[in-house]
Amino acid sequence: MWVASCLASCCASCTCGLCSSAAAAISRRSARIAYCGLFGLSLVVSWILREIGAPLIEKIPWINNFDVPPSEEWFQAQGVLRVSLGNFLFFMIFSLMMIGVKDQNDRRDSWHHGGWTLKIVVWTILVALMFFLPNAVIMIYETLSKFGSGLFLLIQVILLLDFTHRWNDAWVEREEHRWYVALLSVTVVCYLATYSFSGVLFMWFNPSGEDCGLNIFFIVTTIVLAFAISVVSVHPKVSGSLLPASVISVYCAYLCYSGLSSEPRDYECNGLNKSKVVTTGTLLFGMITTVLSVLYSAVRAGSSTTFLSPPSSPKSGSAPLLGSGGGDEEEGMSSKKEANPVSYSYTFFHVVFALASMYSAMLLTGWCSSTSDSSDLIDVGWTTVWVRICTQWVTAVLYVWTLVAPLVISDRDFY
Repeated sequence: MWVASCLASCCASCTCGLCSSAAAAISRRSARIAYCGLFGLSLVVSWILREIGAPLIEKIPWINNFDVPPSEEWFQAQGVLRVSLGNFLFFMIFSLMMIGVKDQNDRRDSWHHGGWTLKIVVWTILVALMFFLPNAVIMIYETLSKFGSGLFLLIQVILLLDFTHRWNDAWVEREEHRWYVALLSVTVVCYLATYSFSGVLFMWFNPSGEDCGLNIFFIVTTIVLAFAISVVSVHPKVSGSLLPASVISVYCAYLCYSGLSSEPRDYECNGLNKSKVVTTGTLLFGMITTVLSVLYSAVRAGSSTTFLSPPSSPKSGSAPLLGSGGGDEEEGMSSKKEANPVSYSYTFFHVVFALASMYSAMLLTGWCSSTSDSSDLIDVGWTTVWVRICTQWVTAVLYVWTLVAPLVISDRDFY
């Protein structure tokens, strides 16, 4: 009996040791994924509070301190905004702590990669403390979140442009017939999708018998932008290609649809049935897009060829994307004076998550619009419409700028 007990103890000890080692390795080499997991947890908590937390928040006296209690939607937004603020503070604190980290010998490098039990505790405390703040503080954060969300969307657009250019360069550099065929095929499919979908938008958001001049303007502008950026891309004086232009065109068409579908339910030119199923699907897609955008932002921060990396990063992609360092045993035994530089900017990394926290709060609350008739309608309202449309315009302008900038500022290296 004692032998079995001894063997069980040994097995448990070995298992715990193995799990600890695995956890240490994961936190060291996949810290970015772990932070994404924590960000995803904040989205889940926000969602739960939005759906079922309003009655509980109404019972908190320093939040519900009105003579005439506000609507249920207001309390739902309070739950989302307070979780978002706690998440924002968590990542902003880390971004400030990581300023100036250039190599792995810096003690703060281990703070960034390890200590996950303490981090979860700190995150939980910060989120809980937000529910003790006065409403005035949350109102200020709500206003700031709209600007922070716009900045996050701008970063997302810049990363999309970077992705499309790198995708095109990777396929062109292969110099094989099949890759040229693949490049042409993807380009054609993207353009067909852009113009076909634009035609569908005319049917959905321009009902017969209604004066839908604004919707027509948005859709026609989408078609014109797709055509214009294509013309600029093939101009002999710019170093452009149709593949990035086609991908940007599809994205602009999606932003047009996203904006039009966010129009109020009672607007006569909105041909979609704004049911709970439709709006929940839109929200889920938005949440998935946000998480993927944050994850890609984190991964792209490892590239030393962009503004996302610290000055000391190694050049030409020599830094690993998902690791924090590494190298062979000889490098591991080298002097601390020759420590490996960090492979990405920790400060920028955490700033991206902080801005994403603001954006997710706006997405869950419909940009804190109080004009919605039902709490079932998510991300609906004219504020959302114009945010989507303005993002489309900014995307097109930035893409054209990436093409003409080398001509305008000829003394600067853009590659």
